[in-house]
Amino acid sequence: MDPNRNTPLRAVALVCTLTPSPAPSSSQLLAEQTMAALAEHGVTGKTVRIADHDVKPGVQTDMGDGDAWPEIRDTILGTDILILSTPIWLGHPSSIAQRVLERLNAEISESDDEGRMLTYGKVAAVCVVGNEDGAHKVSADLFQGLNDVGFSLAPNAVTYWVGEAMQGTDYQDLDKTPEKTAATTAALAANTAHLARRLKGTPYPAS
Repeated sequence: MDPNRNTPLRAVALVCTLTPSPAPSSSQLLAEQTMAALAEHGVTGKTVRIADHDVKPGVQTDMGDGDAWPEIRDTILGTDILILSTPIWLGHPSSIAQRVLERLNAEISESDDEGRMLTYGKVAAVCVVGNEDGAHKVSADLFQGLNDVGFSLAPNAVTYWVGEAMQGTDYQDLDKTPEKTAATTAALAANTAHLARRLKGTPYPAS
């Protein structure tokens, strides 16, 4: 019997659509579906649409007056799981997703009393939506960045939907969630919650 199976977990999904609220967003929808799947594994939390906040460019934890990142960072550090949700633009993660990674880069210089990055023990996963091919390339970019700044990744830590090339249908326009995407989201949630509980119960060793 797993002694950690009932350990409560917290998650935050950073939605990196270029579109501020209240406009609809496919990245927001897939992030919310992922959070709902995580909830089935005892994970609570919220989504944050980065375009709604003045996240300054830079690679420090606080870029000064008006910077919204310190509050978002506090939310991340208070959770066990980080979900990064992005559209595909020109074959790449959105510029907002890149900015999030750049701000997370500051965590390389932050550590606890035992020399571990403050993000050690936290688990990340990725959501990707777009109308062209490239979900694997985008997730690979985000996986590398998230791992560089201290997050762990479970198997199958990405869920995605990519529409037909040169067509205008968005994920949010679909009549129902495709079975393959729903199954992938469920696998992401199960594996990510499992790894987060394991790491919470058995932290990484001191550096």
